[in-house]
Amino acid sequence: MAHAHHDHHEPQGADLAQAAQATLERAGEQWTAMRASVFGALAGFTKPASAYDIADAVSKSEGRRVAANSVYRILDLFVGANLARKVESANAYVANAHPDCMHDCIFLVCDSCGQTTHLDDDRLTGGVREAASAAGFQPVRPVIEVRGRCAKCAIN
Repeated sequence: MAHAHHDHHEPQGADLAQAAQATLERAGEQWTAMRASVFGALAGFTKPASAYDIADAVSKSEGRRVAANSVYRILDLFVGANLARKVESANAYVANAHPDCMHDCIFLVCDSCGQTTHLDDDRLTGGVREAASAAGFQPVRPVIEVRGRCAKCAIN
């Protein structure tokens, strides 16, 4: 654990898509037109998006129906390759703004507006991993979700 908390340069738009493509290809997978479309749609959402939300966005942009089942398969691949993160409590996904950097997930989920913020804190997630290991459990990838109200909603 090199850093307890740190910031990343977070690429956006075409730069983010290029970073995602490079990460996926390093993992031995192809960056197909459909995968590019799904990633582009996912990255375009400002809040976590369901597979159905993404399928609708891709369907509209391509002028043809795209099944949510196809999107789910691609999202599973993206999560496994670190291109996307799953917000478990919402069964929704966010694009990983730094796909070449592996961290466990900490999500702050606003119960009022749905905004979700992703934090990296290796000290905290390392403690979770250590506690799991001490209990005889082999953690694969902890996901921590903190529900509450974001700063904007808290003042309203």
